[in-house]
Amino acid sequence: MLLALDRAIWRFMRHLISRLLGHAPCYYDEPRSRRGIGCHPRLVLALLVIGGSVLFHYLGTTEYQNEFTGRVQRLKLPSPQQEIALGLQSAPGMIREMGGLSRDAGARALVDRVGRRLVQSTLAARTPYRFEFHLLADPRTINAFALPGGQIFITEALFRLLTSEDQLAGVLGHEIGHVVGRHSNEQMATSGLWSGVAQGLGILLSDGHSNAGMQIAGTVARLRVMKFGREDELESDALGVRFMIEAGYNPEGMVGVMEILAKAARGGRQPEMLSTHPNPENRAEKIRAMIAQYRRQPR
Repeated sequence: MLLALDRAIWRFMRHLISRLLGHAPCYYDEPRSRRGIGCHPRLVLALLVIGGSVLFHYLGTTEYQNEFTGRVQRLKLPSPQQEIALGLQSAPGMIREMGGLSRDAGARALVDRVGRRLVQSTLAARTPYRFEFHLLADPRTINAFALPGGQIFITEALFRLLTSEDQLAGVLGHEIGHVVGRHSNEQMATSGLWSGVAQGLGILLSDGHSNAGMQIAGTVARLRVMKFGREDELESDALGVRFMIEAGYNPEGMVGVMEILAKAARGGRQPEMLSTHPNPENRAEKIRAMIAQYRRQPR
């Protein structure tokens, strides 16, 4: 997919150079005498939009080297305290939207206990994040997710499909990975950049008669954002495996979660290239490799 995208970008750049040199037809019924240089107003506007988006991205974000992954990120919110505040502000609305908290007190206590064990047994405990684990009452939506700052949720629909505490630890460890990986924060910065780039490309590709250029540019931007989303999922899987092992859980439980998700989604799953989450079966293979690699590392 990325190879095809790179080829498409290369073809676009060749087309752009050709237009600048006057070797390709311009739009808006421009006379031949204005071709090439006559296309510059739209080109200038497009470059201003794209350049402004890139400039705003770097001036309006903060560079950060993540202590858990070693990866250099650009973040919209520079401090963990801002992430915590955003998560706490958003959590009540999320709980209402998903039908409130589960009425099963025993299940809520289990989710809280497993989550706290994962945090307290690992380096996650040394972060400033306020981890809280919530079991939502939604009986139909199979999902788990994390808000910036440490608010972590799992629905009853997913919880009831799990067959062991290790599997629950796999779900919660993955979501803790999203928090310490600062993925939501990074995605806020990245989505703003690619939205601006898409607008600039849409202006450049427009023929003045349809919005096809904007649609193409928007599709390219969405694919790039989805690529980052899939990479975040795999990074969180790796962190989740690490947290499970350090907390004394069997990391094969995360493989079991992927098998449950694959079975639940069979018949209605999006193609992997268009999904934020990688295919569960492919993830299971990668998770097994992560487990083997982590166990080979010296302690």
